[in-house]
Amino acid sequence: MSRNPIIAGNWKMHKTPEESIKLANEIKRNTFKIEDVDIVLCPPFTSLTDVKDVIQDTNILLGAQNMSWKTEGAFTGEISSLMLKSAGCAYIIIGHSERRAYFGETNELVNKKLKTALTEGLLPIMCVGETLKEREAQKTFDVVSEHVHKGLAGIEGQDIIKVVIAYEPVWAIGTGKTATKEQAEEVHAFIRENLAKKYNSEIAEKVRIQYGGSVKPANIEELIKEKDIDGALVGGASLDAASFVEIIKGANKCYTPS
Repeated sequence: MSRNPIIAGNWKMHKTPEESIKLANEIKRNTFKIEDVDIVLCPPFTSLTDVKDVIQDTNILLGAQNMSWKTEGAFTGEISSLMLKSAGCAYIIIGHSERRAYFGETNELVNKKLKTALTEGLLPIMCVGETLKEREAQKTFDVVSEHVHKGLAGIEGQDIIKVVIAYEPVWAIGTGKTATKEQAEEVHAFIRENLAKKYNSEIAEKVRIQYGGSVKPANIEELIKEKDIDGALVGGASLDAASFVEIIKGANKCYTPS
């Protein structure tokens, strides 16, 4: 089965609204002819509406980097799904490794956020992946399996198809290290096997699984050519328009519609 690649840029805690407008405009100018790749920009909250204005009526979609599992209430400092939808978001990153590591997000909290996102009509990008310590202890598959099963607890078959899973080996994020295409494909295939067991093979084949971990123009093509890698969640390279555009074009070049 052919799955449209999805390339999402996670800008993290970078870019003022003015800088975000400039970056979004540069990306828009250089990707307007691309139709077979889903492009998502995830700026910080303060830039969401500005970026929305730039990419309105284009082939680029807006995403947010985090959200509350609550839709409203006395939760100082939180942002709700309703606010994100109002700002123009279509996608939401959930359970990024930095949220797990620095802010104590658990699989159970990820699951709560995932359910809220789906209920409120946002498309989740759920992140899973192991640390260097866990990989060296040969716990990669245990950790990833736990992230997948606990993160997706209670999610029905019709909803899992709306979820993008991003495999991000934590040891390869922002370090310059990249999992080899074989290492990445091995885990992507393992995730798809887990989905087939949890749901069925037909559903598993429809779910898109991204790779995230020092993705660059130099390695996107070899990654995207692998059977189970359906795109990339791009960090640092998404902050440079030229690099991000080359990643998108690399994914587009390697995609063959069925």
